[in-house]
Amino acid sequence: MLVAVDHVQLAAPVGSEPLLRSYYGGVLGMTEIPKPPVLAARGGCWFAAGAVQLHVGVEADFRPSRRAHPGLRVRGIEAFADRVARAGGAVVWDDNLPGHRRFYSEDPVGNRLEFLEPLESVE
Repeated sequence: MLVAVDHVQLAAPVGSEPLLRSYYGGVLGMTEIPKPPVLAARGGCWFAAGAVQLHVGVEADFRPSRRAHPGLRVRGIEAFADRVARAGGAVVWDDNLPGHRRFYSEDPVGNRLEFLEPLESVE
């Protein structure tokens, strides 16, 4: 029986870790968490915000996915969208999910990201 999603893995080009740290740590406010040494040798970086974890691994032939994406729940979506936009990120609002405000953006290597907030906040 499944009980939770432990993490979401994204891919990125080799050598992009400084960009990823700046975006996921600086813009999104996530905390970088250490990778086990055997995995750290492969490159990439891991981030967390509360119970949410994003692992970003590197691929020599990286191509960002245009459809697949993590859906990241936020509080204060308008302020969060402003933060992403001020950092140079695209903010594309989408009103097609009933009961939610949401927008799409991309990380600095082109991975699609969805940010959403229920209209009535769920704790």
